[in-house]
Parts: sequence; C-alpha cells; structure tokens
Amino acid sequence: MNTRASRRRGRTGAVGERRPEGLSPIDTVVRPARREELMPVALAAVAFALVALLVCISRGYLLLYGDAVAHLGIARRILDTRNPGLIQLGGVWLPLPHLLMVPFVQKMQWWQNGLAGAWPSLICYVLSVAGFYRLSRRMMAPQWALAATAFYGLNPNLLYLSTTAMTEPLFLAILIWATGLTMDCVDDIRATRTKRLNRRLIVLGLLIVAAVFTRYDGWIFGAAIWCVVAWHVLRSQALRHQALPGFAAFTVLALAGPIAWLVYNQHFFHDPLDFMRGPYSASAIERRTSPPGSHHYPGWHDPVGAAVLYLRASQLDAAAWESGFVVAVLAITGLVFAIRRKFELASALLWVPLPFYIYSIAFGSVPIFIPPLPPHSYYNSRYGMEMLPAFAVFGFVALAWLQQWWMRSRPLAARLVAPIAVLLVAGNAIAMMYRVPLVLKEAMVNSTTRVAFEAALARELRSFPQGVPILMYNSDHVGALQQAGIPLRQTLSESDYDSWKAALAAPAVHAAYVVAIDGDPVTSAVKEHPQGLTELTVLCTTGQACARVYRSDRF
Repeated sequence: MNTRASRRRGRTGAVGERRPEGLSPIDTVVRPARREELMPVALAAVAFALVALLVCISRGYLLLYGDAVAHLGIARRILDTRNPGLIQLGGVWLPLPHLLMVPFVQKMQWWQNGLAGAWPSLICYVLSVAGFYRLSRRMMAPQWALAATAFYGLNPNLLYLSTTAMTEPLFLAILIWATGLTMDCVDDIRATRTKRLNRRLIVLGLLIVAAVFTRYDGWIFGAAIWCVVAWHVLRSQALRHQALPGFAAFTVLALAGPIAWLVYNQHFFHDPLDFMRGPYSASAIERRTSPPGSHHYPGWHDPVGAAVLYLRASQLDAAAWESGFVVAVLAITGLVFAIRRKFELASALLWVPLPFYIYSIAFGSVPIFIPPLPPHSYYNSRYGMEMLPAFAVFGFVALAWLQQWWMRSRPLAARLVAPIAVLLVAGNAIAMMYRVPLVLKEAMVNSTTRVAFEAALARELRSFPQGVPILMYNSDHVGALQQAGIPLRQTLSESDYDSWKAALAAPAVHAAYVVAIDGDPVTSAVKEHPQGLTELTVLCTTGQACARVYRSDRF
C-alpha cells in the first residue's frame, strides 16, 4: 500500500498537486497557491500601488475622469446633503463603489484631492493581483504564474485606474476572486468535499452580490457562475442532496442582488427599470449627446463590428502599440487549448465581459471610441480593461504549453521562453508608459475643457460668504463645489426634491446666490423668475456651456 501511494505521489507531486500532460520534470507541478506564496505577491502589489499613487497625485491625475468626480460626489452626498440617505445613491450607477467610498469621502481634503476614491481602488488592486496569482497558480507552474501576474499587475492603465474613483479596479478584483472560487467549488464537487463546498458557496454568493452591485456586466457574470455551479452540482450523484443547503443559499444570494436593485428603483424612482430607460440611462445619454441627424456610433446594430471594436480596445488597454494583436492571439490559443483538454474550464468565466460588451455596443447604447478606428477619438476605452485578466491568464497558458511542446524537440529554446517572456512583460509596461497609456490619455483629452471650467467656477464660488445657500444643479459640475470645498448640504440641488422645487419656483427667495449653467433647470428657472436677481458674472470656456452667477437681492 505504501508503494502504491509513493507511486501516486511520484506521478502527481504532493497531495493535491498535479502535473499537466507533457510537463517536463524540471518544472514544478501545477497546484493551488499556498498562503505563504500570496504574501510576497501582495506586498509587491502594495509597493507598485503606492508608487502609482505618488506619481498620479503629484501630477494631478486622480480627478481627470468626470465619472470619478461624479462617483465621489454621489458618495459624498449620501451623508452631506439636505436629504441624506440611500436615495442619494441614484438609480443608474450601482451602489457598492459609492458605499465603499463613504468613510473616506467625508474628509473634505480627501474629497477635494481625490484620495477618497483612491484608497478603496488601491486596496482592490492589491486584492486583484493576489487573487490573480492564486488563480494563475492553479493553471501554471510558478514561473509562468508570476510572469502572468506581472503582465496583469504592471499594466499602466490598471495602475492609473487604481488611483482613481473609477469602478474598474473593484470589478476586476471581484471578477478574479469569483472565478478562482468557482474553480475551487468545482474541485470540491468532484472530490465530494461537502462541508468545504457549502462554505465556499456562501462566499461565492456574496461575491456575486458584490459584482451585481458594482457593474451591470456583473449581472451576466453572476448568472454564468450560477450556471457553472448548478451544472456540476446537479451532475454529481454523491453531492446532489448533501450540497442542497449551500446551493440553496448560493441561489438566493445570486438572485438577491438584481431583485434588490429593481425594488430600490421602484421605491425611489417609481420604475424598476429606471436604470435602463430613465433620464440618466445610457440610452437617454446617447440620445442627448448625439447631434441631430448624425450617424450612429461604430458598432451600432452590428455585432461583428462591435466585436472588432471591443477586442481592439482590449488589445490597446493590455499591450503597447500593435503587440496587442499577439496578446489576443495567444489568449485565444490558450482558451482553445484549455477547452480541448478540458483543463480548468471554469476559468473561461474570465471571458464573460466579451459577449456582454459586444451586445452593449451593438444594442445597448454604449459607444467606444479609440484612436485607430473612426471617429479616431477617445471615449469609454477603459471598458476594454475587463479583458485584461483573460488575456493575461490564457496568453501565458499558451506560452507554457509552447514551452512544454518544445521541451521534447528543442530543449534549449524551451528554456529561453520564460526569460524572454519576462523581458517582454517589462518592455511592454515601459513602452505603454512611454507613449501615455490609453486610459490615461483619454482622461487627459476629455478633461481639458471641463477642468478649466470647473476651476474658474470654483474660484467664483469661494468668493461667496461662508455658509450661504447656493442654488445650483449639481449633476453635471459637482467638481466645482468639490474644488471650492463647499459642503453639498449648503446647496439647493436636485438631490433634495422639496427644497429644489421650491427654489426653482422662487430663486431669489430661497438662495443667496444662484449658479445657472446654460441648458440646466436653474437657467430655465431664472428666465421664468428673474425678479430679485442681479447678475454678477458670466463664465465661459471652450467646449463647455456658459455659467451665469447671480446674487439675490431679497434673501
């Protein structure tokens, strides 16, 4: 019996480890990462995150994205407004990112400089890098897992987003950990480890809730996870009944997120689908921002064109210049290899963003503009970042397979594959930073006129007496209040329905100062009720609507 056990260990390595077919004896076996392996990876991620933060905050990059400013404004108004509460979360952007920022954004200085959004994103970056190594280690030997993790973690676009209030770092962390935990659950089902499976299903259900409350692609991702787990549980004769409690709780959690968001929209906005068809939905924004008579954006009602556009954006987000084509080809090759050999098929969950965004571009009013393709502009290029984990994992799976294949016929070339890959990873990161990463470039280009306008408006706001009520529409340019350091509760805005409607009916009576930006509801109110208002100044910048500032003679 001892001899049989020793032979089994000789074929697979230590208990719980496995050696893929064709793996050379000089390579370490593929197995789940141990905790002591994750600590150095996490510490390295902390170091890179802090360096990225120092660089970005010193150059004023944290608040370039208008969406980042808006996310911070939503998080701030949950407590700092005339009508605090959950209604301030709004009905379109999902709530988890804002809730995570609430403890940080109440500090005025962190709200103003953007650190309130940077801290949660940096934590998510570190978690995603550690989780990525953990996932990669299940599929590759250590040197390849480290190389893949370096490709992921050193991506300049990811490092930049990890210093902002954007939602990508949080969603990537959830995407990676949920995929890895799904792979663990599949292993538990095959090994009939009922207790461990039930515990992991609860955690996996909570991760689905987090994904659902972070981004709408999380809804499709959560449904895909449920299908994978349900398929394996129902096929297992030994576990079908024992795993029922855990699977039932997992199912309830998977359904709880979408149902809760529909109920929230119905309760506060009287339409469960307000996030899809309301005034701030993607379709409504696309209708407002498209010039009359203009052609629809590239990929509209064209799934093939949408696929080409999204994959091209993903390539530019992942790699420098035209090397993204090589990365994409390697990733698809690695996916095909994994499917043909039925190797960790649950890892294919990393590809869920691809069909989601193809559909969203083609039929969901979600445009993406990148410089190489018409209209040769910058918009939503960061959406391609969600393919970075899939490109990194499966691209290096393909390289590891290539090394194994060459080991039989070209051993010297096989030994050079890994060192060359590591050099290319470092070169890719340096080259992307040299030409300014696409996501950062988009933020720079699109923020030029907005930042100048909000800075000028903030200077005007600072001249007001402290604490006086200000009538202002906050949804578009809350960044001016942010820069001026004015608490949101000091404003009469759309965040409080009653005081807002009363102020619009009589601006001079309810506010000491009125800020009307062309095209917003305050401008219409001033035109209808100009009595008692004295115009102080008009602020205009290129590419932005003009702002007119009034003082009330009656307040």
